[in-house]
Amino acid sequence: MRAARRSGRAVIMRRMTERQVVIVTGSGGTGCGRAIAKGFARGGAAVVVTDVNDAGGRETVASIESSGGAAAFFRADVGDAEQARRLVEYAENTYGRLDVLINNASSPHPSEDGIAGWSGALYTDLLGSIHCTRWAVEAMRRSGGGAIVNISSISALWHGRTSPGGFNGYDVAKLGVLRMTTVLAKDLAAQNIRINCLAPGWIATDGPRQYWESLTPPEREERGVPAVLLPTDDIVRMVQRLAGDTSLNGRIVVWWSTKSPRLIEWGDRGYCDFVEMDFPDK
Repeated sequence: MRAARRSGRAVIMRRMTERQVVIVTGSGGTGCGRAIAKGFARGGAAVVVTDVNDAGGRETVASIESSGGAAAFFRADVGDAEQARRLVEYAENTYGRLDVLINNASSPHPSEDGIAGWSGALYTDLLGSIHCTRWAVEAMRRSGGGAIVNISSISALWHGRTSPGGFNGYDVAKLGVLRMTTVLAKDLAAQNIRINCLAPGWIATDGPRQYWESLTPPEREERGVPAVLLPTDDIVRMVQRLAGDTSLNGRIVVWWSTKSPRLIEWGDRGYCDFVEMDFPDK
């Protein structure tokens, strides 16, 4: 009888490890993180939901399980390196390995003005992505490879704004996430690990959509708000594409809300438009 039970547990564990195992950070809210987690679960993955919002994280898990998916919640503040390590350890202990990491966690709007207000975004958006990537890479090495998808923003691309809006610390952090993607790609490829990044425009999650709907079309144009918002379903499909397309590594997808997604050319110096300086000879 004991041998039969042991055999049964072994079969269950083998079936669990045959699933793709995905961590989605910042998936306890009502925005893209939850949508991405649910999208991977619908595709058959076992998803580790993580957030500092315990109730929200458990809601995401409950929603996935109610649809027949597999998910578990682990509370982690990803800006803390040790908590990020324990998050990855939890995924391995629970599901046997880690295949995909989605670095989606983002800090709320700053509560302080100026540089003092940058720390939240730098801590969560940038350091959180770095810490989770570090430990995910270790786990993926053990299981033979994997994929990492970073979530940045078009805010990181602008060289100064001509319209109001934006949060400086957020822009700095998201630019760091872009560059982290490209500098790690070559070394990770040698370990059968790919890393890519999505820099989207305005997405139709609750907060942006409510603000967008409160404005008239002329007000949107005046304030630099796009004429349309990106559907969350499209964001989910793009993240899944970046995680699953083995031809993509170290690539940045830029997706302005009013345009189609575009890849930045590998090796692009990022300065396509110049204005000549008036600089006299000696």
